[in-house]
Amino acid sequence: MSHSKPENAQPEHAQAEHESQKPVSSLEQAKLEDEKKSDPEATKLPSSRTEPGDECCHYQPDPDELAFLKQQTRIQDEEELKVHVFAVQKKAYKVCPYPCIRRFGFVRIKIIKNPAAYNHVLELGRTLPGALFLDVGCCFGIDLRRLANDGFPVQNMLACDIRKGFVNPLRISDDFWDLGHELFRSTAESFPVAFLAGDVFDPAFLTLQAPATEAPQSPAPNLDSLASLEGLQGHLSAIHSASLFHLFGEVNQLQLARKLAGLLSARPGSIIFGCHGAQPTKGHVLGSRGKYMFCHSSETWREMWEGIFEQGSVEIATHMKNVGKLLNPTTDFYMLFWSVKRL
Repeated sequence: MSHSKPENAQPEHAQAEHESQKPVSSLEQAKLEDEKKSDPEATKLPSSRTEPGDECCHYQPDPDELAFLKQQTRIQDEEELKVHVFAVQKKAYKVCPYPCIRRFGFVRIKIIKNPAAYNHVLELGRTLPGALFLDVGCCFGIDLRRLANDGFPVQNMLACDIRKGFVNPLRISDDFWDLGHELFRSTAESFPVAFLAGDVFDPAFLTLQAPATEAPQSPAPNLDSLASLEGLQGHLSAIHSASLFHLFGEVNQLQLARKLAGLLSARPGSIIFGCHGAQPTKGHVLGSRGKYMFCHSSETWREMWEGIFEQGSVEIATHMKNVGKLLNPTTDFYMLFWSVKRL
């Protein structure tokens, strides 16, 4: 099977032109439209399975992740900890059977894999009064918990995802954010990070604005009182996104980047950073369930951000890591770690 662009996809220029004519009104619609272009069966649920099955081979936290899980859950016995993690995974899989749940992506700490950006954010938390941090596409919140554990003020952190329960075709009452509390054995009182459910593509939740060039005239709103991301434009000191951009096609990745750029403070040192799937050459790669995913290269990712911010106003850093044949047995998959910092 070819691992280049699928036969039923339009040519790149025609696809982009076709997409640009469509208003993007919701995150789920954007994902659906992206998948339809590569897979006519994209309207199916992520999986018909309601149980994750025997996925022991995917539960392989590295030493740092294992130590953090033990610290946060207060479960020191590794076998007991594994039973606990698997029990939460089983519930999460019923909320929505995403591959990242089946592969225990929710115990992977991605935020520290970009140490220069991460240490810079910690420094902002220590030295800049009122520095605000947003994790968009937070899932269980492990990256937020690590950042809080390392000293960033909890009251200045905001978690955001499309909804607390994600897509829940089985009507399970649990949701990913609350399952995060169950996984880490915390409560809203012991881990009081504000959570905001919403759709970043929905203009009612976040309008598209150009990157700020000066400080906002109004003060930042109280994070606990937010009903949307409106009012935060130009206020955020740091924005993090892990394994989110690769869920969308090229046009909607640009749309998402522009939306996040509008939230970033104009203050030098303000930063957007994260990681997601990439390839050495921009294009499509065969992903999960026979679908194709669009991937930027380091070069085209940098070019995208250069087109969003004024020339010379940001410092862009990227590096890719080969994580092996994660999506299919013949194609190497890469994670792109990146940051965009105000100068």
